[in-house]
Amino acid sequence: MDDRQLIRYSRHIMLPQIDLEGQEKLLAGHVLLIGAGGLGSPASLYLASAGVGRLTICDGDVVDLTNLQRQIVHRESTIGVNKAESALRALAEINSDCKVTAIQQRVDEAQLMELVKNADVVVDACDNFTTRYAVNRACVALHKPLVSGAAIRFSGQLAVFDMRQDDSPCYHCLFPESGSEEAESCALMGVFAPLTGMIGSLQAGEAIRLLTKKTSPLAGSLVLFDADGMDWQKVKLTKDPNCKVCSTT
Repeated sequence: MDDRQLIRYSRHIMLPQIDLEGQEKLLAGHVLLIGAGGLGSPASLYLASAGVGRLTICDGDVVDLTNLQRQIVHRESTIGVNKAESALRALAEINSDCKVTAIQQRVDEAQLMELVKNADVVVDACDNFTTRYAVNRACVALHKPLVSGAAIRFSGQLAVFDMRQDDSPCYHCLFPESGSEEAESCALMGVFAPLTGMIGSLQAGEAIRLLTKKTSPLAGSLVLFDADGMDWQKVKLTKDPNCKVCSTT
């Protein structure tokens, strides 16, 4: 770490939970971010500004006017631009230490496996069950920690599935795939703008914690947040012994 970086990240280095060693781990770390929308926007901003060395962002969608109410990494000038590319442009102005790769498409299973393989932590900030299940399968197969988030209306969710731990539940344990899932979309249901900022920022925080300390206090837990009533709940999850994805039996 050079003198400029010591100054830039000094407020992190002051924290005994991070310190110089932790900041160096961040600079050497690689996060795969699935989605550059409501959750991915704040997550990407904090991951880049905190000094994560490599950030790969996947999103096949383009920025439109309705996104700007909450997807804070995008600008009016990038309406019509792919979201991963739009995020790359914004992050390049925030921190040149963070090397951002924009994957401007919805990746298939084979591509996803390769991307997850090369990452240290995966942050799922997508908005559909099909992608969530695919990301979970890849993380289970490759034993990668997964930080999952969701936000709709005034309801937010956050969970960490550390697949490096043999007793860890996976996303499928929490939400078993039935084939009849219908993802609630912000376009149809609406979403409270600051809620996406809160959940996305928390996702970035857990990714940073996993990179620096290798563990998360949320591993195997689900946090539920009601932004209307300002109520938080934390639920302990257990591994489903019959899970079709992560069960060893």
